[in-house]
Amino acid sequence: MSDHPNDYTTAGVASFLDMFRVQPGLSPERVLEEVSVLVGCIRDLSDQEQAAPASITALHYLSALAKGLLNDLEIARNSVH
Repeated sequence: MSDHPNDYTTAGVASFLDMFRVQPGLSPERVLEEVSVLVGCIRDLSDQEQAAPASITALHYLSALAKGLLNDLEIARNSVH
């Protein structure tokens, strides 16, 4: 971490699906880029007329991953302030 109060990275404490944990040390910019990609995939899958069971499972995993990334970033941001 640097001396600037707004500089922080992921804490590496948030988990998702009780199996995966966010890697510590990721920059907020990197996390937001990845979450944007995940949300785009979620949007595309959810726009399908008839979602296959595999698509529903993918939606579950992708949304849990996005939520875990954002939760970990929020934990890190709150620990700096």
